[in-house]
Parts: sequence; structure tokens; C-alpha cells
Amino acid sequence: MNSQNTNLTKDEIRKIESTGLRGTILDEINSEKERFSVDSDQLLKFHGMYQQKSRDRLTLIEKQQGAPKKPFVLMVRGRIPGGYLTAKQWLAWDYAADQWSFGSLRLTTRQSIQLHGVLKKNIQSTIRHINQALITTTGACGDVVRNVTQPPNPSLQPELNQLNEYAVLLSKHFIVKTNAWHEIFIDGETINHSDENDKIYGKQYLPRKFKVAITATGNNSVDILTNDLGFCATYDNNRNIEGWFVFAGGGMGSNIKDEQTHPSTAHLIGWIPKNEFINVAEAIVTVQRDFGNRLNRSQARLKYTIRDRGLSWFKDEVSNRSNVIFENRKLPEWNTPTWLGWHQARDETWSVGIHTLSGRIVDSENKPLKSALRYAIEKWQLDVQITPDQDLILLGIPKEHKKFIKNWFDQNQIQTEKPNGLLEKALTCVALPMCIKAFAESERIGPNLLTSLQNIISDYHLNNKAPVIRITGCPNGCARPFMAELAFVGQKPGHYMIFVGGDKESTRLNWKLKEMVPYESIPNLIGILFKLWSEQGHEDEHFGDFTNRTGLQYLNQKINDLTIKENAL
Repeated sequence: MNSQNTNLTKDEIRKIESTGLRGTILDEINSEKERFSVDSDQLLKFHGMYQQKSRDRLTLIEKQQGAPKKPFVLMVRGRIPGGYLTAKQWLAWDYAADQWSFGSLRLTTRQSIQLHGVLKKNIQSTIRHINQALITTTGACGDVVRNVTQPPNPSLQPELNQLNEYAVLLSKHFIVKTNAWHEIFIDGETINHSDENDKIYGKQYLPRKFKVAITATGNNSVDILTNDLGFCATYDNNRNIEGWFVFAGGGMGSNIKDEQTHPSTAHLIGWIPKNEFINVAEAIVTVQRDFGNRLNRSQARLKYTIRDRGLSWFKDEVSNRSNVIFENRKLPEWNTPTWLGWHQARDETWSVGIHTLSGRIVDSENKPLKSALRYAIEKWQLDVQITPDQDLILLGIPKEHKKFIKNWFDQNQIQTEKPNGLLEKALTCVALPMCIKAFAESERIGPNLLTSLQNIISDYHLNNKAPVIRITGCPNGCARPFMAELAFVGQKPGHYMIFVGGDKESTRLNWKLKEMVPYESIPNLIGILFKLWSEQGHEDEHFGDFTNRTGLQYLNQKINDLTIKENAL
């Protein structure tokens, strides 16, 4: 390990002394205490779960009526490479949601599934049931390489199919080597662990979380520049993978109170032959392991290691470890396809991409989404792919069943066609009430806010180039807000920073236009921006390009002028 990390923080000491991420978690599961201790709370993340408590306060009436305090619960997240699940695996999550959580599933921007509301006493039952479907939660959170993302593939394109084995290979290569997960949640018995030797992670694991994505040239559905490590496949004349563009140092998180934190786009390191894939991946991860900042967690991501030591240093260090010389090649332009709606594969089966705003899979009064999906997936034994935009693709639909499946979803008010306008690419994070980092609402305001903005877009006839919009409850960046054409980032309850200037292919960071904007003022303010765009935008100019071209000073002056004029009327 790096000699600079001599004064270890509590987080680093906790990892070293955890005996392979075991700590006292098993003893605490068997205790009568309502919640896990602080140490166990942190170690649980490595096993794919966060301890949470609802931040919604009881109303005065609820208190007077003696409503019980809201208990501590767990969020459980899966490690699902590329978001692929068999019918059996989806149904396992569906059953666990009904039996042990709040009853809903949530699809994540990293192509995983989360359960919210699992009680401590039910965590082993939940994990055992998921494990029976050959799914793990280990490494879905914590200071390790997390879930590997890859592009949606509704048409089962052979070029994208080739990525499947690489996503699984990466996921398996970087999974922690400890047996703690099985001992704690599956078997309940401690075995001899003296011979456990994790040559990649050691006893300290990584300084912070580490996100990896793979894709194909031209397809940026994974927002590859937001990842710590990204691989972009190139193909030979026979359309087989020949090599990879390598990206490193992306990340969205920042802290309002720390000016040294900031979002960053990943750097293009160069091109490598396909057989150097794992070799280079391990070199990059271990460079971060050895040189990442272990004294300050807010500065512990790879983007800061590269910033502080220099891109040339980083590239040389990776080359020395991997014995690979990066080749300079020109990266093709991005032209990301859509995956929502109906698509036919070469084997004549069909898929359907279903939009799920905020990724929430739950039965509502007029839209029994969760039940309808369960019925279709179970009856027709459909495979599933979760997308990086919190959507869902049902795969392998025989052509003779397409009509029946479409009718089934129509009967249940579930749209199977691509949505119009900005709803197609909009994202929200969970935020309140469960996320401890959230300053403001996100998921719960998403439907109303996006509907308001969609109405404005439609009024100006701009649906054909509706912007990519993302909403988060804080600047931590979970829904990739800083790459969006338009983003709302929670600053305090009911107030948001507004970011503009990203581009539709997520290759450019946006910038802050306004801060401390009250939620109720957002539609009017954005309405002014959309009006300017419709009147002054160039032909085929997208919103992010328009705002980036016109700039902060111009836009703010126009907002002030038009606001004064409207108030005078």
C-alpha cells in the first residue's frame, strides 16, 4: 500500500480490522437491537446494503394518535452485470419485495435492483431467497468495483451480445474474495478464513467506490464518461471485438461545502488489443488502490488521483503495471440508439422496452405495473434487461405471443411504445425520504415537474429535440445530473440548483445557471429558457448546445428582463 497513508482514518481501520468484512454483523443480526452499530453499518455496504430510516416526520395527528416511530430498515441492492436477469431471477426479486420490503422494486441507473424497507430481522431470509436464484448482493455497494454496466440490447445485436461475457468477466474478477457474505447471510456459520488472500483488494479494499462500464463505439447509453473506468469496444471487418478504447477518471459526485470536490468526465487513455482487457483493468484498479487518497474520503475517487498526480503519470503507471502501451486512435462519434418500444431481433423474436419513470416498479390504483410485469415474465418466461436509464426490456418474446403481450399491457394501462418528449431520457434519484444525503425531493417530485416541463416543450413544438433532464436530491450525482442538458440538484428542502449546457450524448459537463431556486418557481424559469431556445436556437440545435453557446451572462440577463416584463403585465 502507499506509504503516504500512515495516519489511518476510522474508515480504513474499520476495513483492516473487519476480518474480511465480517465484523460483528452476524452477532448483531441475532441480537434484539433495532439497528446495526456504526461499524456494522459501514461494513454492510460491502455486502450490498445500506441502513436507512425514513426522514419523513410524523404529523401532529399521527403523534397524538400514538403512531409508532418509523423503524430502521435496510436497502438491499443486487450485483447484476449488464442488468441481465432470467425470468426466475426477476421473480425472486419480485417475491422478496412482497415478503420483506415496502413492496416495490426500484431499478437503478447502474442496471441493478433495490429493495427498500427490509427489517434487520428479515435480512437473512431476503438474501437467502435472492441467493437461491443465483444472484448476489456482495460488492453492489462499498469501497470496491461495483456493478458493471453495459448497453441495452433489445434487438440482440451480435456486436452488443459480445459485450456480455466481458461484463461478467469484469464482475467476477473484481468481486471480493472473502466468504463473509455466505457466512453471515446464507450459512450463518463461520469457517476458517485464515487462508483468504485478496490479491486485488488486500485488507483495506479501495479508498472509495469504483464504477465500471463497457460499451461499443458509437453507443453511449451507459454515459461512459461518468465512470471511474470505461471500455469502448472496436470491431474488425467481421464485426468481432478487436480491442478497446480505455477511459479513466470519471465521476459525478461533489460536495456543496467542499470546493475541492467536483464532477469530472473520464479521460481517454488510449486503445488496447482485446486480450489486454483484464490486464489493463486490474492495473487501473490497483493504481487507485495504492495511490488513492485514504486520508480524506471526499478526495478518494480516481478522478482526484489523476487530477493531483497528472494524467501522464497515471498513464505511465498503468502501462508499467500492465506492460501495455496505449495506442492513439480517433474515437468515433457517439450516436446512441433508442431501446424503448418494440424491437425485432435477428432470430425473429421481439423485445419491448418499457419506460418506468424513476425506475419504481409498484402497483398503483390505475396502473398495476409490478403485477402486470410479474404475470408476463412468469407466463412467457421472458428474460429481462434493466437499462442505465432505469427502464426495463423484456427479451425473447416469440412472434406469435407479441400480440397477446401487447394486449395484456394495454389492458393494464402500461405503455409499450416509446414515450414522447423529455420523458424518454429523464432520470431521478431516490432522495427523500430514505437517502441520508438528500437535501431535497427528487423521485417524488419527478412526475409533476417533468409533466409541467413536457407541457411547455409541447407548446413550443420542441418534442423532436426534447432535452435530457435529470433530478437529484443532492450533488452526489447518483442520477448523473452533471452530464444532462438540464438538471435540478437539491440544495436545501424545496430549493434547487439549475444546471444547463450538457449535450444529448453526455460528452460535456454542464454548468450552474441558478442556485436556491424554489421548486414552485422552476416551471416559469425553465419556460423562459425554452421560449428563448425556440426563438433563438439554430435549426436542429439541442437545448444543451443552445445554452452552452449563449452562456451564463446572456441567459441570466434574458431571464431577468423577461421576468420583469411579465411582472409588469
